[in-house]
Amino acid sequence: MRPGFNSQQTDMKNDKTSWGKVAGWYSDLLEKEEGTYQKELILPNLIRLMEIKRGELVLDLACGQGFFSREFLKAGAKVIGVDVSKELIGMAEKISKEQKLKIDYKISPADNLSFIKEKSIDKIVIVLAIQNIENVAGVFKECQRVLKSSGKLFLVLNHPAFRIPKQSSWEWDQKTNDQYRRIDQYLSESKIEIQMHPGDRPREKTISFHRPLQYYFKLLGKNGFAVDRLEEWNSNKKSQPGPRAKAEDKIRKEIPLFMFLEAIKIK
Repeated sequence: MRPGFNSQQTDMKNDKTSWGKVAGWYSDLLEKEEGTYQKELILPNLIRLMEIKRGELVLDLACGQGFFSREFLKAGAKVIGVDVSKELIGMAEKISKEQKLKIDYKISPADNLSFIKEKSIDKIVIVLAIQNIENVAGVFKECQRVLKSSGKLFLVLNHPAFRIPKQSSWEWDQKTNDQYRRIDQYLSESKIEIQMHPGDRPREKTISFHRPLQYYFKLLGKNGFAVDRLEEWNSNKKSQPGPRAKAEDKIRKEIPLFMFLEAIKIK
């Protein structure tokens, strides 16, 4: 039996937040496009902060087509990748086979890890997915169950204070010639339908959930975790030359787009 796995298989269920419908576009974005946040910003910071040790068992939860799973493997970890989308897992398996990489992939919602043994995982990472998951309490409960004592959970999410679907935006002040971030709502939780592929396929949509910072801290604490590190990451991109470029680049350095949380299992 493979390390970390139970013999039983998980039940499949449909999930309206799955990105399977745009699996091809999403895979091409991560694999072929240069300068993405995933490659240039998130990946190097994750590798730095996770401090992966050779032989550690890492669970990439909501792994998509395996972009981060493969990087964790290259860093020395043994990797289990889990995603609710059969299309994305199919792509992950295909790419790993082509590259002759051994990663265990499973199709399952993030709140059902019944096929993973209790206290068998060293580290869990969830990248840009927790805001697309409804049952966060169930996810954290399962993470607590499968993590070893003092195991760690790493979360990367759109910054809850500055990236609120349909309630935040970049605005331009005509009087001061400054760009600023407008926030119309923060403390209220919301469930919002958004377009999966901006600028194309308007009918392909997913659900995004906004929760304030305190939601995550309280829920992690309730499920036996203590947050021991937080970082905020701003954009690494620059505007094209133009009358607003200087102001755009200035505010881009001040307003973080992503938040990183490291939580350690204490119970």
